[in-house]
Amino acid sequence: MDKLRAMELLVEAAERGSFSAAGRRFGLSPASVSRQISELEAHLGVTLVHRSTRNLALSEAGQAFALRAEAILAGVRAAEADAASLQETPRGVLRVHSRTMFGIAVLAPLQTDFAALYPEVTVELHLSERPVRLREDGFDLDFRIAPPQELGLMRRRLFHSDRVLIAAPAYLSGRAPVAAPQDLMSHACLPYVLGHDAVYWRFARDGAIEELSMPVAFASNNGQVLLECARRGHGIALLDHYTVAADIAEGRLVRLLPDYRVSNTTFEEGIYATYLETVQVPLKLRIYLDFVAKKWRGLARIADNAALQH
Repeated sequence: MDKLRAMELLVEAAERGSFSAAGRRFGLSPASVSRQISELEAHLGVTLVHRSTRNLALSEAGQAFALRAEAILAGVRAAEADAASLQETPRGVLRVHSRTMFGIAVLAPLQTDFAALYPEVTVELHLSERPVRLREDGFDLDFRIAPPQELGLMRRRLFHSDRVLIAAPAYLSGRAPVAAPQDLMSHACLPYVLGHDAVYWRFARDGAIEELSMPVAFASNNGQVLLECARRGHGIALLDHYTVAADIAEGRLVRLLPDYRVSNTTFEEGIYATYLETVQVPLKLRIYLDFVAKKWRGLARIADNAALQH
């Protein structure tokens, strides 16, 4: 019996609520997961899992064992990471998750240069709009727009990100000018949405903050979609400055209300590199973070100049 694998399966099954889900995580059938946990139960001489046709639940002994198992597995992962970090040459698969726009606008264009420098590191980039669970989902790194709240995670803030209101010249032509936040109420707004909550944009100037419920002409949970709609003259979007700086500089988009800070969340947006807390950061992760941070500083200066001059 592989005790460590049995521990992993028990913890995963308890976390996800079924043998099937645990099996998918490790590429095993539900029957194989059940068999290995049964072998662990036989070895320990206790029942760890109460099984039913609908779901499973840990017994009292199972709950206590799972807590200890999680700590043991975390220690094993830390030991593996520490050993890997001692390699002279970074190598292996680096599983990275990012918000969609940051992945498209920043990470993807950097990949060719990174691969040329570190050919033995394979980056596997996943994009979505919600943070992942690093340990449970098997990721090394998550680029988030807010600092992590979970225990056992480290963060590195790469940069602060202002958001800017933009629209295409074709949309603005012949329409009422936007000189103040209230003027947006008569325009077609293209907000970013997650869920079904009302859309609020916040405007800050001279220490005062005004919050408005915006009229929605079109909405999406994908910034790239909103950017494309804005380029085509569909309305006014609120996007991170680094994603639209080139469009502003080249005249495809116009920045609106430049004297205001604008946000759809807080005014502390940024990109936070989030990763598991270990004694020593794995080499492949450390060199990737350093590479992205260094490249970003150059890109950010260009984006800041372009966004602030228009």
